[in-house]
Amino acid sequence: MAIGYETFGKGAHKVVVLHGWFGDETFMAPMRDGLSGEEFTYIFPAYRGYGASKGETGAYSAEEISADVRALIDKLGFDKVSLVGHSMGGKFIQRVAVDAPGRVRRMVAVTPVAAAAVPFDEQGWGLFSGAAENIGNRRAILDFTTGSRLSGAWLDHMAAASWGNCTKEAFAGYLSAWAKGDFHQEVMGSEIPIKVIVGEHDGAITVEAMQATFLVWHKNATLETMANAGHYPMNETPVALATSIEAFLRG
Repeated sequence: MAIGYETFGKGAHKVVVLHGWFGDETFMAPMRDGLSGEEFTYIFPAYRGYGASKGETGAYSAEEISADVRALIDKLGFDKVSLVGHSMGGKFIQRVAVDAPGRVRRMVAVTPVAAAAVPFDEQGWGLFSGAAENIGNRRAILDFTTGSRLSGAWLDHMAAASWGNCTKEAFAGYLSAWAKGDFHQEVMGSEIPIKVIVGEHDGAITVEAMQATFLVWHKNATLETMANAGHYPMNETPVALATSIEAFLRG
């Protein structure tokens, strides 16, 4: 089975971009005007149950995503790629790197989930676990993770887009994958260069959390705080994010 995807650019440097819990293969569309299609070829896959792969079912696990991404890379004839991942996609790019380290050039993790289990408290878990069945929970998560400072119209749009771009089964399944999955012992000592980007207004993914996880477990990790952004810099500060990602990918 081949997962669905979109392509942007025609450059020699191949980049596979993994979306977050609320996204799909179109999630970086707001920042595409800032990307260099002459230098890079971007591949935007959709996980099973999402977007262009919405009709596909599966285990909804990190291991399955890794296998699907590696199969896609093979199908496209790419020997080595860089990886970009947003939110839970930031966790899943680490799974790909563990499974096929020789095929990964560089990684960028945007407001990412670490490779360990997420330490939810009871209230937080109730909010996130209820989001599969309640669009209001999704809107509340969007508001919290962007610092309760953005347009209500945008929150409504993002919640509705998430509601329509995936199945409830996939949405719930991937929550378990990114929130409860723990493979950080396999990540420890990775020498693949990785840049971690956090938004200054993100209520969930903080500098302190990244310093205690990514910067400890990855030997060649750097950290950047993006001004005027929360959890969704591809929407909030699209050109700045594109510039930051490509500066790192160029090495």
